[in-house]
Amino acid sequence: MTPAEPTSPPNPPLSRTAVRRNRIVAVTFLVVVWVLLWGTLSWANVISGLVVATILLTVFPLPPVTFAGRIHPLGTARFLVRFLRDLVVASVQIAWLALRPRHVPRSAIIAVRLRVNTDLNLTLTAEALSLVPGSLILEADRNSGTLFIHVINVDSLSEVEKFRGEVLELEARIVAAIGSPEEQRLVRENPPPPVDLEGAAA
Repeated sequence: MTPAEPTSPPNPPLSRTAVRRNRIVAVTFLVVVWVLLWGTLSWANVISGLVVATILLTVFPLPPVTFAGRIHPLGTARFLVRFLRDLVVASVQIAWLALRPRHVPRSAIIAVRLRVNTDLNLTLTAEALSLVPGSLILEADRNSGTLFIHVINVDSLSEVEKFRGEVLELEARIVAAIGSPEEQRLVRENPPPPVDLEGAAA
């Protein structure tokens, strides 16, 4: 019997005030990620982050952003610490690949269906992935909540499934930071499937 696909709670129509608040939350979140990417808190980085976030939310081919939850300080702190760690690790890995001229890394395009199919979750997960070296969002399917990601240095099916699990873990950290109780429940009830030794999902 095929398990039921996770579904997201319906989004009620938003007032202008709610839409404005959601935009402010999204811009703030993206600016924080931008400053972490540069590693220095300065007015130049904050202002450039505001410009980049505004452009992304205006012209980036992702759905409009909505915000149904609230900011959880502890979850946000955990997300930022882990994001910074992933940023450093990925940068070192990409630098190591660049120093191996005879090694030609293989890449893959991996589809990952998120468990919380909301505009904000889709946008922030895609942006966080794009900011980490080695991964790039090619397309986002709003109807199914699926991200199509180009990933470098993928040599086996087990690594594909491992990366898919890492994306879902990233989604869980974002939901823990700003998600609603219903969104957090969806994540808890739909954990990533385990990966067997041959690399196929168990």
